[in-house]
Amino acid sequence: MRGVPGMLKRRMAAAVAAAMFVVGLAGAARAQGRAGGVPPEDAAVSPVELQRMFDAYAIVQAQDFLKLGDEQYAKFLPRFKGMLDARRQALQQRTRVLNVVRRLLMDAQSDDGMVRDALKQLQEIENRGQADARKAYDGIDQVLDLRQQAKFRVFEEQMERRKLELVTRARQANRQNRLQQQKQQP
Repeated sequence: MRGVPGMLKRRMAAAVAAAMFVVGLAGAARAQGRAGGVPPEDAAVSPVELQRMFDAYAIVQAQDFLKLGDEQYAKFLPRFKGMLDARRQALQQRTRVLNVVRRLLMDAQSDDGMVRDALKQLQEIENRGQADARKAYDGIDQVLDLRQQAKFRVFEEQMERRKLELVTRARQANRQNRLQQQKQQP
């Protein structure tokens, strides 16, 4: 891609990211049963893969939304990716510990000390996640001007809303698929 003008590079990257996103959604749709019938096991897209595809989509969309030039984008990109990775890691750790807490609550053999330790670990993860997020925001803000910083906050909220819409649609499709399968079974 050397020698290709910056705007063209961005559009090509946007097209690739959008294609990846659509392929990911298509895989998720197959996994949810939208394609009809029961999908093969290898057609499913894991939640982690889907999140990574959505992150790639957000990265490309951020450049256009924030009107970042090539130099500014080169500085912004690793910081934004770092923030997304830190969030994903904190969420995975939090989910893992919450699953431990859930198991402890169901287990009559668990004592309060075990639950207390798990809650302490959960609090540490949440504190570390908040500190990492603040650090990531500070790094991103260093490469954005004031208006871009404000736009970035709006952009993040829009991406989060979009993600929730996609999850809601996938769940609705999954419910419809289960209902159809129940009707088809004798």
